[in-house]
Amino acid sequence: QDLGRAGPQHHEPLLHKQQQENKQEGAAKSAMATRCAFENSNDVGVFSKLTNAYCLVALGGSENFYSVFESELADHIPVIKATVAGTRLLGRCTVGNKNGLLLPNTCTDQELQVIRNSLPDEVVVQRIDERLSALGNCVVCNDYVALIHPDIDRETEEIVADVLGVEVFRQTIANNVLVGSYCSFSNQGGMVHPKTSIEDLDELSSLLQIPLVAGTVNRGSDVIGAGLVVNDWAAFCGLDTTSTELSVIESVFKLRDAQPMSIVGDMRASLIDSMA
Repeated sequence: QDLGRAGPQHHEPLLHKQQQENKQEGAAKSAMATRCAFENSNDVGVFSKLTNAYCLVALGGSENFYSVFESELADHIPVIKATVAGTRLLGRCTVGNKNGLLLPNTCTDQELQVIRNSLPDEVVVQRIDERLSALGNCVVCNDYVALIHPDIDRETEEIVADVLGVEVFRQTIANNVLVGSYCSFSNQGGMVHPKTSIEDLDELSSLLQIPLVAGTVNRGSDVIGAGLVVNDWAAFCGLDTTSTELSVIESVFKLRDAQPMSIVGDMRASLIDSMA
């Protein structure tokens, strides 16, 4: 009798485990890079800001752009339409992660209120009085580390560390001071300007503690920050992005279970296609 009773109890945890695995599999399958365009522009990173806790999208763009983000993200995080300083250049004016969001001092009280009300309660929203007000070009971060423009105020550096809960490093990327424009990274991996030297790549990689790759988006554009937004399970890039660029993105950001070696096969296949 005891043995008979033990049967179902053994099965239940197995079933539960199976359901969990199925859920994880579903999440892994949905993790992918998506091509989209804002009106006629491939600069997705200029008009949107994506983190693990929320996504901001420029107000007044085509509904199509917004719905691409919503279909991928709405089950997990809020997708919010907003403006900053009366412009739609959200991605270049703001910097944020799952802990907080920093806005430039040109952002109006009304805009600040709209964004604050739409974001999850645990996200701290703060305005910064910084001379270099295009924060998205001057700061790039994930949930643990931030790289900042070498000339940014000491006070701003402290606010970034405090509000976003990150370690902060003053850096350049391929001798460019605009770290936010020429680099994009999540907690899984990152992509930097194609002319970044091997030494710089190693140094940045050990600072950030994630794998990095030098690459392009939008068929050869080196402005990674403007052409790509990414979090731990999704990435969005411009419509011009080639399949080779897409496979590099999916590999380094660990989207769709892309293994670094499977990318070689993908590249060979696309090279053969283009030569045929």
